[in-house]
Amino acid sequence: MIELDVPATMAGEPAVVEAFREWVAVQNAAEVAVTGLPELLWTPEEQLPYLLDTEAPSRLFALRSPDGATVAVGSYDTKQAPGTPNCWISIAVRPDHQRRGLGTLLADHLEGIARADGRTQWKTYAVSRQVGPAVGHGCLHAPTGFGGVPEDEAAVRFLTGRGWRFGQVNRISRLLLPADHSVVQTLYERASTAAGADYRVHTWAGPTPRQWQAGIALLETRMSTDAPEGDMEEPEDVWTLERLAEHEAHLAESPRTMVTVAVEHIPSTTLAGFTQLAVPNEVTQPVMQGDTLVLREHRGHRLGWLLKVVGIDTIARDHPGHPSIITFNAEENRPMLDVNEAVGFLAVGSEGIWERRV
Repeated sequence: MIELDVPATMAGEPAVVEAFREWVAVQNAAEVAVTGLPELLWTPEEQLPYLLDTEAPSRLFALRSPDGATVAVGSYDTKQAPGTPNCWISIAVRPDHQRRGLGTLLADHLEGIARADGRTQWKTYAVSRQVGPAVGHGCLHAPTGFGGVPEDEAAVRFLTGRGWRFGQVNRISRLLLPADHSVVQTLYERASTAAGADYRVHTWAGPTPRQWQAGIALLETRMSTDAPEGDMEEPEDVWTLERLAEHEAHLAESPRTMVTVAVEHIPSTTLAGFTQLAVPNEVTQPVMQGDTLVLREHRGHRLGWLLKVVGIDTIARDHPGHPSIITFNAEENRPMLDVNEAVGFLAVGSEGIWERRV
């Protein structure tokens, strides 16, 4: 078992960078073997910025074969706020080295770290081949009542056998680009009418303008409390202005441009919701839609619809040529799935979210 150094940049110490590249390669190979969707994969350069948050540091681990090849990898992520009970664990084994006990070795090690840290809520994410609603015999259904995953998948058997509890399903959806402009325009008009005169949309690429930094920090914080979580509630994850600035500085080093669409509540001059789209520099890659949230107190005005269609229109106008937009949404998040389906997103896979409380 080797703990890897997380490179500060991809131009850093060659041995550290190469070890990180190998870590990502194993992670990606294991994922695509399940989903068959190489478009979901991120390069090392794209992944690194998300591992450098000093408020939620990542520890990376690897197992190597006798010839020095990296054959299994894992990560352990925590938040540093005092009293935080939760952590995130991930494990991936290269497809040609599975069923040899390597996943068990990694899991034993990472779960041991979690126990030693006093973490009492562990979570992990496992991609699935499941496309669309899971029904009938052979499916493990989420306790939310929405979605499921095949019981015979290796990750499902592995996690169940170790005492993890299946909690929630994220639907993975794809919108082929260019989208039908007439559909997007019709949905925009409906959403704008529902939102009314109290709301207006702002868009920008790259770092958040100063006037919206406090609003984005609040929205990032509320992602931990307002987004659908089933019965796996987490403690509040506070984003300060300093944390936001650090995160965006790291993103500036990535070969992706972060496009933000935010909706302002005009009477209070505060942000009521946002969505972010990571746009690769390489035009043959899909755009990835990430954090998306409308604050609870502003729901019911179709602001989620407004954010979605303005995001699609912004990509079409400012970043044409990408083949698709990929997004992940909780299966129980019917309002967002409604707009996804209306605009043309189709399900291409699923992601199971698992929890263990100790």
